[in-house]
Amino acid sequence: MITIGQINELEVYEKTASSYILRAPDFDIDVTLPAREVKKDLSIGDILEVFVYVDNTDEPIASLETPYAFVDQYFVARVVETHQFGAFIDWGISKDLLVPDTEQKERMGQDQYYIVRVCLDERTNKIYGTTKIGKYIAASEFDIEENELVRVIPAKKEELGYRCLINEKFIGMIYYNEVFQNIELGSELSGYVKKIREDGLVDISLQQIGFERLDSTQETILNYLRKNGGKSSLHDKSSPDEIKAALNMSKKSFKSSIGMLYKQKKILIHKDGIELV
Repeated sequence: MITIGQINELEVYEKTASSYILRAPDFDIDVTLPAREVKKDLSIGDILEVFVYVDNTDEPIASLETPYAFVDQYFVARVVETHQFGAFIDWGISKDLLVPDTEQKERMGQDQYYIVRVCLDERTNKIYGTTKIGKYIAASEFDIEENELVRVIPAKKEELGYRCLINEKFIGMIYYNEVFQNIELGSELSGYVKKIREDGLVDISLQQIGFERLDSTQETILNYLRKNGGKSSLHDKSSPDEIKAALNMSKKSFKSSIGMLYKQKKILIHKDGIELV
């Protein structure tokens, strides 16, 4: 049986001047594969893995391209065109995905990024996007744990931080006061689960948490000292901005790390800086 919005294994049933007609072995609905998508000739009986969607004329269409997300999945989308009735977003295939105006939490803007969920209208079999994802967030079933390394894509700057997509499944936040590197919207980063909240959202840290994080920041400080002749003017009275600019870490992490390094007799702490032993 053919599943709209997913990858299907279909057989080449017929060839026309402009397309190939595909069918599922156990189902006789015709699915059109435009010839422009095919880089080499296909033969009758060939088996293909294709993505299937329904076009504006209600006809099922196959694509050899793979979208960024399937039905019931999230992705970080860039708006490529806006109209009064909705916004079209880059979906990874030749056909852009429509987010109708009624499915926009706020009016979407040209070239802006948004977290979008791919949905299927079961009445029409049309695929559409939505940014009204609150009900889906509340129903999240987590397969991640605190301190776990995850894939993170920042999507939007908000009042407290960056709204982000986590492992293509969950929605969370990276808070501004914990950001010590450049953030590019739409680009994937590695992060750590800081907290899974009762409202279905996830707090993310871009730095390791707990003892593992301290080990990492300690090594960063030692490497910095080695590259700078064994000495640095940074100390526990240095400003957060100075520490961030030099080491890409918070002042709290810096102070904790130099305290540990001092106890391990790896550095000396002076009034005007620190020194490698």
